[in-house]
Amino acid sequence: MPPGSDTTAEAASPGPAADRPGGTPGPAAEPPSGDGETPVSAAADRPGRFRRLGLLARREAGRSLLAAVSGLALGFAFPPFGVWPLSLLAVAALALLTHGRTARQGAWTGFAFGLPFFALLLKWLSVIGWDATIGLSVIEAAFMALLGAGLALVSRLPVPALWPLWTACLWVAEEWARDRTPFGGFPWGRLAFANTGSPFTPLAALGGAPLVTFGVALAGGLLASALLTGWRLRGAFSPRAVLPAVGALVVAGAVTAAGSTVPIPTGAAKSVDIAVVQGNVQQPGMDFLGRPMKILNNHVEATLALAKDVKAGRIKKPDLVIWPENASDLDPFQYKEAYARIDEAVKAIDVPVLVGALVDHPTKEGYVENQGIVWDPKEGPGASYTKQHPVPFGEYVPFRQQLSKVITRLQRVPRDFYPGDHTGVLQVGPARLGDVICFEVAYDEIVRDTVNAGARAIVVQTNNATYGRSGQPDQQLVMSRLRAIEHGRPVITAATSGISAVVSPDGTIEQRTKEFTQDVLTARIPLRDGKTLADRVGATPEWVLAMVGLLSCAAAIMIGRRGRTDEKGQ
Repeated sequence: MPPGSDTTAEAASPGPAADRPGGTPGPAAEPPSGDGETPVSAAADRPGRFRRLGLLARREAGRSLLAAVSGLALGFAFPPFGVWPLSLLAVAALALLTHGRTARQGAWTGFAFGLPFFALLLKWLSVIGWDATIGLSVIEAAFMALLGAGLALVSRLPVPALWPLWTACLWVAEEWARDRTPFGGFPWGRLAFANTGSPFTPLAALGGAPLVTFGVALAGGLLASALLTGWRLRGAFSPRAVLPAVGALVVAGAVTAAGSTVPIPTGAAKSVDIAVVQGNVQQPGMDFLGRPMKILNNHVEATLALAKDVKAGRIKKPDLVIWPENASDLDPFQYKEAYARIDEAVKAIDVPVLVGALVDHPTKEGYVENQGIVWDPKEGPGASYTKQHPVPFGEYVPFRQQLSKVITRLQRVPRDFYPGDHTGVLQVGPARLGDVICFEVAYDEIVRDTVNAGARAIVVQTNNATYGRSGQPDQQLVMSRLRAIEHGRPVITAATSGISAVVSPDGTIEQRTKEFTQDVLTARIPLRDGKTLADRVGATPEWVLAMVGLLSCAAAIMIGRRGRTDEKGQ
């Protein structure tokens, strides 16, 4: 019988009350006393508990293995593999594996699913250390444990036809929580980011990444429902009995095809010519900076070469130039040689350049700001954007004083980045661009607020040199594809070492560079003012779907308690 079937003996067995949804443990037995007066220490009960845990682990071993395999399958749905149909199968598998289980059993299954998934997805963190990969994977898998518990609860609700709906809403709720906490959340691994080139992708224009996740999870839940119905009918097939399974498959197909009906506007009244400079780094890995001024000189030299090509008529002169995050490895306002080199390159190309640089905080000593600076050939540095969401443990260290004593590796982050307090809308020459820096492209609200503040095109300044050739740049690039469709804007990714790219408003990658090469991209991009429905509704669809998921769990708990009360009354 399939692991998710509630016809298994294991699912049918009520088990201890503490393991049932909403259950309460029965009265505890009086502990034996050692001297007739004082009860024995609780440690005397430990062997029994360990034995029960061992029995549970053995009993759940097969299911846990299936959950782990399903989690790995979900990992292969993401870049650099990109087999997006696996995301549907993984959702269906987790739904089946938790169907009819207790909340605790579902939580364990969800954790067994989530840990290998995140370990595979985040293997690029092994550049820092496998302990970082495993540690973050454990934290993220804890959210999958909550998802597993929720899936187990809602599988017992009446009206089985609605089970896929509760499943989809719970996936949105899990991502809603994981995207926000702890330390501002970590949105990597959202179902939407595995489906940036699938039939579900256009749904982003209606409700953003959460609606894409909902569509994928709903289709996966419907597939699980059809499989479960088919399993229950084995040996007792009848045309009438199979109708629910057929209906579920038809609805799943309709959900999958729904994206094709969403219009993706790409036209614009105005456009600009841009150049994206990828200067490259001295070496990949943790020590990508190399000697001082190396990265800055790389970008200056590439820009000077571009200026020569323009002067010779080999390349059309751009209206603006974009440099990546950390293109200047020294603060140009503190180091005259850095300022002079940037100014030389900007004057040579004779158009505004968006320069990525690390700048000392003007008032808070010891802090640094990650900025995109508009550098004009005549007026010099002007308006700037400061990254709003620094990466915890990468750009700042929470509880630095305590943790750095235990984890000495954190001392490699010598100064904390100070967060900015406004969106990155910048006038760069003739274009009003929306600047987001590196990981910020993963956060819905940062990109959405930038577009709603007036950005006509989106720029992602990034530095992925630490994680080059690990799959991380590919994972970040597909987020740019989703954002392009979600906001109806071209997205220009400028990376120090790759992958730099130009993405059209329909999500098509028009151009991209190779990693760890010096290169320059030139393109003509549209400047769009129209807003998508996703821009207008904001986070509302996510909150509504997440609340439906949470309320379905609450309903399952209340119904379970009422059922047990009725049994006691009889």
